[in-house]
Amino acid sequence: MNSAAHVSSTSDHHDQPDQPDQPDHPGRPDLHDVIVVGGGAAGLSAALALGRARRDTLVLDLGAPRNRFAAGMHTVLGHEGLAPAELLRRGRAEAAGYGVSFAAVGAAEVAEERDESLGTAAPPRLRVTDTAGVVRRARAVVVATGVTDRLPEIPGLAEHWGTAVLHCPYCHGWEVGDARLGVLAAGPMSLHQAELIRQWSDRLTFFSAAAEPLEQRTRERLAARDVIVEPAPVVEVVGDGERLHRVQLADGRQVAVDALFTAGELIPHDDFLDGLDLERADTPAGRFLAVDQGGRTSHERIFAAGNIAQPMGTIPAAMSTGTLAGAMASMTLVTEDFDLAERAGRDLGRQAGREPA
Repeated sequence: MNSAAHVSSTSDHHDQPDQPDQPDHPGRPDLHDVIVVGGGAAGLSAALALGRARRDTLVLDLGAPRNRFAAGMHTVLGHEGLAPAELLRRGRAEAAGYGVSFAAVGAAEVAEERDESLGTAAPPRLRVTDTAGVVRRARAVVVATGVTDRLPEIPGLAEHWGTAVLHCPYCHGWEVGDARLGVLAAGPMSLHQAELIRQWSDRLTFFSAAAEPLEQRTRERLAARDVIVEPAPVVEVVGDGERLHRVQLADGRQVAVDALFTAGELIPHDDFLDGLDLERADTPAGRFLAVDQGGRTSHERIFAAGNIAQPMGTIPAAMSTGTLAGAMASMTLVTEDFDLAERAGRDLGRQAGREPA
């Protein structure tokens, strides 16, 4: 590791064989209607919508979902406690049933190009170079590659990520309710997290070193609900299995904890889009791809879904944004299909008018 621990989040595949590409564009075997980059909950939701819309869809999937460290998903209606890998297995099977194909690679670059054989009025196409060097083309791209949680470089922290070191109480709070909990300050949202975690246990310590100096009013506010503020830096997290034992402080003291909540820096997996200079928006978690209500980025043919554009979103949110992005990508192509057909009809009419009677 370098300056920080990294916990990756991209798309996933689990025990599903790759399927051959099945494009439906005569003379262009490398052209797909839509390429979805990322096969997690957002990407598979987009692929399912596109498959049901009878769109030739390819999913590029590296196989490392953000929640792969968790034993089960929670607050996911109808799937409470389901293993993340099982959700993705079902999702891949469902999408494949509608003709969606998969390749176990990621995207290295997405660039715009135009098909010169169609003339100057040709719609733009997107050239997708994958991580194996294979070049494919698409009429539209849905990006659902997620984020990396960059954790503070503290021994033991990354090793317990997703089991005893956690970030979302709605995902994991019930399982550690009433336990000895800690919140490790790691960014501007840490104070909010400390107040939030108090809902799940009245035995809470806020390790505030990264948030110091705290205002006196803030200390009094936390104390009002019996939150202990510990300003000494944390130098090690010690645990075994799914529970922690203690937190080691820089001054030699130890604090007993059963689980520790923290919020690492979120790093979006979107460097393969750098050449397109897409617009970004500021969020409480950093700068992320700017999208409209349908998931469209500043490029008319590129859509984004899941944590890549909504970094604070949960699994249900990822599914929702994925479905909508897939539907909007298909609608973009519906409009193009009519535009091209209308143009072709006018061209035929002009040609017929020039022919001798």
